[in-house]
Amino acid sequence: MRIRGLGRLKRTTRRVRNQFAPGGLVLLYHRVAEVSSDPFNLCVTPRHFAEHLEVLKKHTHPVPLQQLVKTSQEGNSPNWSVAITFDDGYADNLYNAKPLLEKYEIPATVFVATGNLEHEREFWWDELDRLLLQPGKLPQILRLNINGSNYEWDLGEAAEYSEDTYQRNCTWSWGDPEEADPSPRQSLYRELYLLLRPLPLDECQKLLEQLRIWSGADSTNRSTHRSLSPEEVSTLEQGSLVEVGAHTINHPFLSSLSLPQQKYELQQSKTCLEEILEHPVNTFAYPYGDYVSETTTLAREVGFVCACSTYPKKVRRNPDYFEFPRFGVEDWDGEEFAKQLSRWLYHLA
Repeated sequence: MRIRGLGRLKRTTRRVRNQFAPGGLVLLYHRVAEVSSDPFNLCVTPRHFAEHLEVLKKHTHPVPLQQLVKTSQEGNSPNWSVAITFDDGYADNLYNAKPLLEKYEIPATVFVATGNLEHEREFWWDELDRLLLQPGKLPQILRLNINGSNYEWDLGEAAEYSEDTYQRNCTWSWGDPEEADPSPRQSLYRELYLLLRPLPLDECQKLLEQLRIWSGADSTNRSTHRSLSPEEVSTLEQGSLVEVGAHTINHPFLSSLSLPQQKYELQQSKTCLEEILEHPVNTFAYPYGDYVSETTTLAREVGFVCACSTYPKKVRRNPDYFEFPRFGVEDWDGEEFAKQLSRWLYHLA
């Protein structure tokens, strides 16, 4: 016996059920490390990362990023599925994160900016921290010409920065709107970061060299802040848990570049990693989560199957695979991480 309207009822029920299903998540990490100064909250301590993995193992279905993409492409909602990603390509992804991923048998994707692979240098935002926010004495006045404009800053008494003052201020975070800059040093860091971020890397490096000379600092980079080497990229992928994806060459603010420059950054980072790994590199993440609509077209053209943003949203069936959403993770303990995970899965659309 055929009941009229039954098909419509089934479709409506399925739609309502899917609407309230938890969906899937992509998590965004940067580093697994302990450092005293971390202006952008990039670091999760190894102890807390282990607690995060334990929560994920018990309460979700951890999957590789490309499997999450495949599930949603097939028209299925990836309920309970969680993919872990890392941006930038810090060496601690290999030495601190990977052993814990192996212990809990949880996969991850590491998006590597290739410009630092052959150089023993820190990312520019870390070097800015090393030059401005560490204890020691700096000249009181700083003058720079940036992109054709002259700037001058007066550090005042903050030119003298004792170890005690450093310890009081080292937990300062760029992104905390409730926290005022504790000294002119943090304010200078904030202003210079915003001025340097849209510049081409060569111009940024020239300004950093001027800052080194002004500060009297040497050019020795901190081993705690270094990037992966080409050999370490290969080691990172050994086994079946970690996949390497591309993250441009120079980690630029892509929207500030011309389309040919953007394409070069995407294509050459992909090519560089493929030469190291000897297999196709299919995934990509936009530096800073910054891009324009044409950038997503370029990501398709150069051969990526998906590109990750930093827009916090759950993954359901058939998302935009070149604006894949991700939730940024901070240095929470396991209990707080579980609360965040629950909120993302159950209380957000």
